[in-house]
Amino acid sequence: MKKQMRIRTIPTALTVLAAVGTLALAHVSVSASAPGDATSSLRQNGPPLGDGEGAVFAMTNATAGNEIVVYRRAADGTLDRLNRSVPTRGLGIGVDTDTQGPLRLSSDNRYLYAVNPGSDNITVFEVNGTRLKFVQLIYAGDQPLSLTIHEDLLYVLNGSVAGNGIRGFRRSVDDGTLTALPGSFRDLSSPIAVPGEVRFSPDGRVLLVTQKTTNVLLTPQNAIDGFTVGDDGYASAMPIRNASFGLRPFSLAFRGDNKLVVVESFNAAPNLSAASSYLLNPADATISVISGSVQNAQTDICWVVITNDGQFAFTANFGSGTISSYSFSPGGTLSLINGAAAFSGAMSQPVDLSLSADGRFLYNLLRGSGAVAAFRIEAGGGLTSLGIVAGGLPVADGASGLASY
Repeated sequence: MKKQMRIRTIPTALTVLAAVGTLALAHVSVSASAPGDATSSLRQNGPPLGDGEGAVFAMTNATAGNEIVVYRRAADGTLDRLNRSVPTRGLGIGVDTDTQGPLRLSSDNRYLYAVNPGSDNITVFEVNGTRLKFVQLIYAGDQPLSLTIHEDLLYVLNGSVAGNGIRGFRRSVDDGTLTALPGSFRDLSSPIAVPGEVRFSPDGRVLLVTQKTTNVLLTPQNAIDGFTVGDDGYASAMPIRNASFGLRPFSLAFRGDNKLVVVESFNAAPNLSAASSYLLNPADATISVISGSVQNAQTDICWVVITNDGQFAFTANFGSGTISSYSFSPGGTLSLINGAAAFSGAMSQPVDLSLSADGRFLYNLLRGSGAVAAFRIEAGGGLTSLGIVAGGLPVADGASGLASY
């Protein structure tokens, strides 16, 4: 079962000095000094991307310095890892973030946003093919873990034991930079939520946050928080505490019609993982169940994506080393196609999932292997392996975050 808490040690004098420097940096916004900044450009990027090509980005989440590993995506979906990682100028936490969305691309694929949970900030990169140019490092609250973007708004999920909550930023569509919304931090409905993801609804009017813990003092005990979002970009002061159909809702994915899929790990109990579908009411951030806890006979389901056409959902099952495939009907009914549509190895520990921009290919970060697996999505929702690319990522040591186009 995945670690969920940051490991703390007694600091040496040098560590204290380093921490003070990091803390001072964490509370300011740092921008690129010049377009030619030596840290801002990638090495050996190869020729410009051709028709149908793209890129995949994975995050190391390393405590000594967080980095982005870059892959060139060919038109046939296969990956080629470039041979140098790009520093975020922030720190990871060395154990996986245990959330969905620590690495996000803007909808136009021009900017990449990465959390640095070890230094409490977000890094902004400009994207040009496979090239990443550092743009900004900005304070993002205590232990930022998950990001969601809608047009000129970005919200971050803070998952520290000291305070579960969300906070907002304005996002410049011209240069990708972030400006904090003053006073935008909102507490979740439970102080022990251990949240799994923050996610905008398709129209940006609602934010949903999954809670991975059961709070027996609240009703419902297992919850998905819903915040409405005003025209000013601010989330409602208090969330609606929606009932989760299943135990330990981890992450979610929306379709364009306000129907969504939430995966439920059932506290990593063997072979009990499931997914539920819901309909969102954007007026009040409430959700209603369509299909409840459709099991996949796998263990520790945690991550989910919905295909561009809205017909299929794929889930990553951390404990089983598999990806499951579901059909997602126009009415929102969820049906299992194959609990083990793909298998990457018993100790591969599949985590984040991401789709290519055209929706033809699926990518999966393998925390246990320190690798990225590539798949072609077939017409009936099947998956054909396009290989596994290793190197550049820590092995079984906290790699988190995957984004692709």
